[in-house]
Amino acid sequence: MGVQNNSPRASPRRKSTTLQHLFDLDAKSASDSKTIIGSQSSSSLENEEILSAISICNFIFTFTDPSECPTQQELKRQKLLQLLSIVKSSKKPLHDQVMTSLISMISLNIFRSLPPPSNPTYAMDFPDDEDPISTFSPVWSHLQLVYDILIRLVINNDPKLLRDYIDNQFVVNLLALFQSEDPRERNSLKNVYHRIYSRFTFYRSSMRKSMNDVFLHYVFETERHCGIRELLEIWGSIINGFTVPLKEEHKLFLMRVLIPFHKTKGLQGYHKQLAYCVSQFVQKEPVLGGIVVRGILRYWPMTNCQKEVLLVGELEELVENIDPDQYRKLALPLCIQITRCLNCWNSQVAERALYVWNNEQFVKMISVAMEEVFPVVVEGMEKNLKWHWSKSVRQLTENVKVMLEEMDPVLYSKCLEEIELRESKANQAELKRKEKWDQIEMAAAAKHQFLQPQHFMCVSH
Repeated sequence: MGVQNNSPRASPRRKSTTLQHLFDLDAKSASDSKTIIGSQSSSSLENEEILSAISICNFIFTFTDPSECPTQQELKRQKLLQLLSIVKSSKKPLHDQVMTSLISMISLNIFRSLPPPSNPTYAMDFPDDEDPISTFSPVWSHLQLVYDILIRLVINNDPKLLRDYIDNQFVVNLLALFQSEDPRERNSLKNVYHRIYSRFTFYRSSMRKSMNDVFLHYVFETERHCGIRELLEIWGSIINGFTVPLKEEHKLFLMRVLIPFHKTKGLQGYHKQLAYCVSQFVQKEPVLGGIVVRGILRYWPMTNCQKEVLLVGELEELVENIDPDQYRKLALPLCIQITRCLNCWNSQVAERALYVWNNEQFVKMISVAMEEVFPVVVEGMEKNLKWHWSKSVRQLTENVKVMLEEMDPVLYSKCLEEIELRESKANQAELKRKEKWDQIEMAAAAKHQFLQPQHFMCVSH
């Protein structure tokens, strides 16, 4: 009975609770619908605000036209800062319309006709730590923010989502801007281009090919391009990421592009970056060292002493990474060039070549082929000690001579004897030649006297 009396009272309570639960669900659903509608409305307003800011940034200022309003220029700068803040803080992909408008605005601002070169006949012949090609753009206050927005888009978004907006033509247009004479813009371009290369893996092959085309055009056609240093810095990072064994494509790039770079007039402007790229190849595959050394020797400058100093230093660094199996093949051609340099009348070249002998790896390479190398080196040392005008060069030569004598005293003495014998034979040949010329001159004088017509004097009676 107790159970029967309790059942009717329990049933209404369960029914009441179920109805209340349904009412609660209905109320929550209505509340969520209002929240979604409010969220959509808020998102729409935010997108409209962004699009409005983008439309203001589409207006291009030259900063050279007196009719331009400084207030409007400042307004555009503020809007660019606003867009940069939005791109930095956005945790979700931007709306398609916003992204399309943003990339269009970026393209409109940075893809422009560059001014003609400030010095069309200029050759990039300057020290590595200097950059005379520095014509600062008046619009940089806007361009800097545009580049910052672009790099943030590249970093913060999935490359697959950006592929529809940043296409291959966009990347090609970026590469063309490396001709800008403003070093600040080239540095920003380097960062953006490198980020795109590292994240947009599907563009890597075409980007490498495009850069190769720029390099080849520079080396074999114009020898003028403002962005070679920055492009080589990008390549240094790319080469650093190559896997071993190297692909044939990459080896061809070394042989056909990087090695011929050593013959260009502007080598001093980007030698540090070029040497880094080359050394990365040799470190990854030491067997390439022989190809590189012979290539540098083939393009050795004849009259540019500053380039000679740089190349001597590069050869010294390469020796430390060359495959020891190639020491015997490279020792003689390398020592012939180093000896020519230490005999150079320019004291900087001579001293730099003499300092190479402080390198243990270089001396180790020489010791492998001492019979072939010593005659060349010893003759160069003796020439310096006898004829070089610089006291410091003669002193350094004396120090190297002492070291070589300690390496193999017998061979050094033998080389000295051979030098003396050659000099003696040369002196005898010179004496014979002089005597022969004296005989020829005497015979010519006698013949001239014999052929000379006689003069008769007429005497009148």
